[in-house]
Amino acid sequence: MDRRYAERASVNRTRRRVLLAAGSALAASSFSRPVLAQQWPSKPIRIVAAQAPGSSNDATARALAEFLTTELKTPVVVENKPGGLGMIAADTVARSAPDGYTLLITLHSQLAQAPVLLKKAPIDPARDLVPVGTFNTGVSLGVVKKDLPVTNLKELIALSKTRPVSVGNYGVGSGWQMMVMQLAKQTGGQFDIVTYKGTGPMALDLMAGNIDMGAGSMVGLAGGIQRGSFKPVVMIQGSRGNPLAPGVPSWADEGFKGPAFQSLLESNMVLAPRGTPTEVVQRIAELIQKSAHASDKVKAVLAQLGVTDSPTLTGPALKEFIAQTWPAFQNMTRELNIVIE
Repeated sequence: MDRRYAERASVNRTRRRVLLAAGSALAASSFSRPVLAQQWPSKPIRIVAAQAPGSSNDATARALAEFLTTELKTPVVVENKPGGLGMIAADTVARSAPDGYTLLITLHSQLAQAPVLLKKAPIDPARDLVPVGTFNTGVSLGVVKKDLPVTNLKELIALSKTRPVSVGNYGVGSGWQMMVMQLAKQTGGQFDIVTYKGTGPMALDLMAGNIDMGAGSMVGLAGGIQRGSFKPVVMIQGSRGNPLAPGVPSWADEGFKGPAFQSLLESNMVLAPRGTPTEVVQRIAELIQKSAHASDKVKAVLAQLGVTDSPTLTGPALKEFIAQTWPAFQNMTRELNIVIE
């Protein structure tokens, strides 16, 4: 009797120790995350930009960094790591400590495309990165060089049936690349795609007359349009009647509809490494939203891009955006059989 009682007492003591230890661990865990969020940031923050200077990605990154520096009272620097379908930058961030001190800003289409286009992507963007917020890239235009003998899309298509039209592309697997490939497929036109590492280098080659056509955001193209070096022929993203592109028709206006022309929306997305505390992610998301109306520099970039509504997305709206657009990019890539050579 006494022995059985002693055994039960021993088991009960062991159980109490296990429960106490578990309770202490849970308390420590629930305490440490809010404390970490309260202490963040306590050192400089780095934003890794996946596009080169001269792009909307770089301009947005630098405007955001300036705003965060002021708001958080800590240095925030931008480091450009273009190339590799955005995976050089994405891999750098994904392998960084998940503590909110290293962030990625990239064209979200590259994140969608990497698993489809790369035989062995260094990371899985959907698994290894946490979406924080995204900035609208506003108006994007398809433009031709000043001396190309066309003034609209109809004339461009007619020209492409007489000789190849060289088309600058700002990144492998971009929405623009798929639009041009689908255009060729539907019209029988000849379009030779030349891929660059971002809008900046492509725009310079277009200005020099080395290619016939290109596309990109207003950050990369506005200067050439204002100087008369480029002629807009189609709006590939944005609303008709936008003050930055008055009278420029959309794909739909020209009779081109379907996923390639209507579903491949672009944005500059901010992400953090997987495992970054939720409280820190939420704090950065709040600052992204705030920057769109509280930062003169961010507002200036958005205005330059031609953003007229929905400047940022975070939280559930961001998840919905990803759920709709990433499959659209991936499905079109497979349908058009786009590969990296």
